[in-house]
Amino acid sequence: MEKIASFTIDHTKLLPGIYVSRKDNVNGNVITTFDLRVTRPNFEPVMNTAEIHTIEHLAATYLRNHKEYKDKTIYFGPMGCRTGFYLLLAGDYKSRDIVELMVEMFTFISEFDDEVPGASAKDCGNYLDMNLPMARFVAKKYLEEVLINIEEENLIYPN
Repeated sequence: MEKIASFTIDHTKLLPGIYVSRKDNVNGNVITTFDLRVTRPNFEPVMNTAEIHTIEHLAATYLRNHKEYKDKTIYFGPMGCRTGFYLLLAGDYKSRDIVELMVEMFTFISEFDDEVPGASAKDCGNYLDMNLPMARFVAKKYLEEVLINIEEENLIYPN
């Protein structure tokens, strides 16, 4: 069986950042998949499910209410390895194109101090697995250490 593209990236060299993982053509429309790498794979601890889940709820809510991106957002969700998230947007984008959006979104998450949207038994299948303080911590760390003043090495997959 052939390896999928994301398994061909050298994860020992991969830094936290924003990467274009793939572009797919669906009925003449480009869908760009972004790899939002929050922690350095195989180097630093992965995120726990509670903060991932909280970030997922907040980010998805933020994106689907965003003035410009609400109708372009296809999907936002966690990676199974717990080192980051996937964001799928309708359109043909480069990594740098969404830096401002990610700064806005992770600022929103890092400052969020209210009831997490969808965090109820009626709205979510595992609503008790949430950790807002840690989600805020992770978002602030990613924002300050990676997103603000992001470098090219954090925007293009390593060779």
